[in-house]
Order: sequence, then structure tokens, then C-alpha cells
Amino acid sequence: MSSEDILALLRRRPFVPFRLVTTDGTTYEVRHPEWLMPGRRSVVVGVRDQPSEAVYDQFIVISLLHVQRLEPIETPAG
Repeated sequence: MSSEDILALLRRRPFVPFRLVTTDGTTYEVRHPEWLMPGRRSVVVGVRDQPSEAVYDQFIVISLLHVQRLEPIETPAG
């Protein structure tokens, strides 16, 4: 996965929430573009303690080599 792939999803308007899946199967839901910051070799992911919060509580740094895929999060039609 490249930082350009991630940036394309973050810059999409309107923003569409997506899930980042790593090579070990760990997933991170990205519901706001501010929760993810791609770099040249890694991506910083904001992680919330409470799903209802709009801001993250901690962050994780993941090597881009370990980002397996990005998939849209199904949202209920409304």
C-alpha cells in the first residue's frame, strides 16, 4: 500500500469512512480523515477509547508494508 492510495481516500469529498486492514488481520476504522496521517513509510492511526468520541485518545504507527488493504465501511442507508 502506498501513502498516495491512503491520501486519495482521505481527500475524497464527501469523505467515505473506511477500514484499514493490516497483514496480521488487525483492523482500524477511519471515520474521520483527521484520524489518519500517512507518511513516506508509515501511517499514524488515531485510536479512540470510546466509539462515540469525535477525537482519538492514543495513536499507533504502522509500517505501510503492513497495510494489506483499505475497504469501505458499510453505513446504513438513511
